[in-house]
Amino acid sequence: MKNNEMFYEMIFKRKSFHMFKDIGRIVPEELEAIEAFYQTVQPLDVDIKTAMCIVPSKETTCKRGQEYCILLYSEKKDGYLPNIGYIGQQLDLYLASRDIGALWFGIGKVDEPQYDGLDFVIMIAIAKMPAEKFRKDMFKSKRKPLSEVWLCEASPEIGNIARFAPSACNTQPWKVEEADGEFLVYRYKKPGKRGIMPADKVAYYNRIDIGIFLLFLEVCFVHHRVEFDRELFTDNAPDDCEQVLVAKYKMKRDM
Repeated sequence: MKNNEMFYEMIFKRKSFHMFKDIGRIVPEELEAIEAFYQTVQPLDVDIKTAMCIVPSKETTCKRGQEYCILLYSEKKDGYLPNIGYIGQQLDLYLASRDIGALWFGIGKVDEPQYDGLDFVIMIAIAKMPAEKFRKDMFKSKRKPLSEVWLCEASPEIGNIARFAPSACNTQPWKVEEADGEFLVYRYKKPGKRGIMPADKVAYYNRIDIGIFLLFLEVCFVHHRVEFDRELFTDNAPDDCEQVLVAKYKMKRDM
């Protein structure tokens, strides 16, 4: 994956800035660089059209002290939510490399619900932050234990990093099992656990979260020089479904 080592390094640095304080200014050249980087991101599904635009914070309902918001748009077809998560997380890691803090903001509304014929999906709030405000020790972050999300004997070092993917309300809606030398990734919803999200929005945001997790997982695979074939599955399961298979990874060499 292009930029993979930068992505892997930034996994340890990035954090979700729930409030932006003591911010700097994002200069025009940095905005142009973000737009240029978006043109290089790799989607999960190349057949799903997406678009991005950057707007001043006042053009959204997000009030977290950010300077701008990145708005992500997509055509609505099978797999569009994980696809946006996968794309947006590449942006999130790139932003960290430029000392630009980010926050996936799910409940925000925008002035323009459509852009270039595509529908608004989610926004990422951004602001220039001092380098010392970023994460110093990722392992102090609150995450489920490895044994709860990585039900595999193989490659625990990969699962131990991938589990730090961000998710809506820190729900961490994923579980990985091993079968016949393959990793099976599930969107998993623990009964009764949804944080502060409205019940009717949990599946929506957790599908985006799965795309974020797949990006982390694949960055770790590539970093450890593990070659794989990926198979994606359509996730049209009912919102109250406890778990649904979303991806299968077949390794190309012994682990």
